[in-house]
Amino acid sequence: MKHRYIPMTETDRKEMLETIGVSSVDELFEAIPEAVRFKGDYNIKKAKSESALTKELMQLAAKNADTTRYASFLGAGVYDHYKPIIVDHVISRSEFYTAYTPYQPEFSQGELQAIFEFQTMICELTGMDISNSSMYDGGTSLAEAAMLAAGHTKRKKILISETVHPEAIDTVKTYAKGQSVEVVTIPRKDGVTDIEKLESLMDDSTAAVLVQYPNFFGQIEDIEKMGEITHAAKGLFVVSSNPLALGILTPPGKLGADIAVGDAQPFGVPEAFGGPHIGYFAVTKKLMRKLPGRLVGETVDEDGKRGYVLTLQAREQHIRRDKATSNICSNQALIALAASVAMTGLGKVGTQEMAYQNIVKTRYAKEAFEKEGFNVLSNQAHFNEIVVDLKVPVKEVNDYLFEREIIGGYDLGLKFGELKNHALIAVTEQRTKEEIDALVEYTALCVQEMEALNA
Repeated sequence: MKHRYIPMTETDRKEMLETIGVSSVDELFEAIPEAVRFKGDYNIKKAKSESALTKELMQLAAKNADTTRYASFLGAGVYDHYKPIIVDHVISRSEFYTAYTPYQPEFSQGELQAIFEFQTMICELTGMDISNSSMYDGGTSLAEAAMLAAGHTKRKKILISETVHPEAIDTVKTYAKGQSVEVVTIPRKDGVTDIEKLESLMDDSTAAVLVQYPNFFGQIEDIEKMGEITHAAKGLFVVSSNPLALGILTPPGKLGADIAVGDAQPFGVPEAFGGPHIGYFAVTKKLMRKLPGRLVGETVDEDGKRGYVLTLQAREQHIRRDKATSNICSNQALIALAASVAMTGLGKVGTQEMAYQNIVKTRYAKEAFEKEGFNVLSNQAHFNEIVVDLKVPVKEVNDYLFEREIIGGYDLGLKFGELKNHALIAVTEQRTKEEIDALVEYTALCVQEMEALNA
């Protein structure tokens, strides 16, 4: 029988005690006064055999409502997308999942090339000049972008749209507090950034404007106009994007963005209870030396053969602290590899098709809800998500759906008081017509039953 580990026997214990010169385990704790030693039994289960323990853990895991069995309409930043089967095969190779920081290029060519390919694909998607080797997630990428802008412009005010993910806004505020940077929220109007308010808030102390594209509510912002307003005041324009949406939308780099950030979770990375995910960070060439983290470059060796090296590492571990751009010391290399493999597997055509399906299916869901009499906020273009007024508590509807193996949308009332009873419904390419129809049908039935009870 093969064992994942070899358990310690009583003979092993006796030999170890004899080696260190004590007669019992209790003798090891003689320095602790008897009066303060714990005398009772721990409130934990008794030990089980490996087989029994494995069975118990599998039974517990089966209680989770995962997206392999339930139809999920929960998005709000983390999505159920198609993941090519080759992703798990590649990242399960030991040379990748055991790799650490590739400081020695002569031993790390595979890892370095994988990171380089990730950087290249991010640049192609975003339309930016240069990408770093990845960040922790989308929220910290946005916060790092805000701090880069404050440092580069030597200004102390950040404007961030209210249509940015609320948790990302909180992350930016957390970073800003330590740097004594003021964060001002730009109000929203009809589900998108209020451009008139943006213009009124802009001044010569504004370091950057931060927006999301598509935004938290699934709507498409006029980022070209906002970029023009930002640059007129000599600020930096930062765009946080769902990279899958960039398979079909005009990339931020072609619409005036100085910095493009986001979370690459839609490409081959499972929801996994919220992480680990991977942030991307791309800039124009003029900001190259302000990039947080590190950058892998392509070169040739003395024999003219292609090779990869860590080209730029502007962090305090490598340069003077006062010149460092960030305290980010690591990157999500394994998760970046997963995203790269997924993008490679899909290809340009596949990525465009996948993005297109998200738009078409979201539109179908919107029309289906409207046919049932629900009010769907905004008639503008949507990607992935729509806001539906359920007229009753979202939690009640979600509990009803859950009993029918459907994971409902995000309760917007948790973050936006004025959107009480509104749900953010996410529809990805994974959802079928039958699943969308079931969502709408059961939602309508639940609302009818609740209204009848309250009548």
